Amino acid sequence: MGPAIGGTRPHFHKTMSEAFYVLSGEIHVFDGEQWMDSAKGDYLYIPPGGMHSFGNISGEPAEFLMLFAPGAAREEYFSKLGEIGSMSDEERRRFLIRHDRWFPEMPEGPGRDSWERRSGPP
Repeated sequence: MGPAIGGTRPHFHKTMSEAFYVLSGEIHVFDGEQWMDSAKGDYLYIPPGGMHSFGNISGEPAEFLMLFAPGAAREEYFSKLGEIGSMSDEERRRFLIRHDRWFPEMPEGPGRDSWERRSGPP
């Protein structure tokens, strides 16, 4: 992730786990209950169905490895992620479902917080 502020909304995957290994920099991760900061050498595991989110609010580049298990074809997802804003609602819905990415409504609790709010002024 570049130094520009960015990240994901809270979401989960029904059929796969997701893990991160931080190589450099710092990422901010939501584990379904709380936000935590992770830095070089940290390993984070999210089981299938585990709510999570992550972002970079440090202003510095961050590098990390992502592992999906069982292995899933994620190349199309990442290569077309930049086009998601120009998709119709139905195209976006089908795209997200095809790539096992779910965004539940979270009316209360820390899931309503986000890397965007964490990156703003106190």
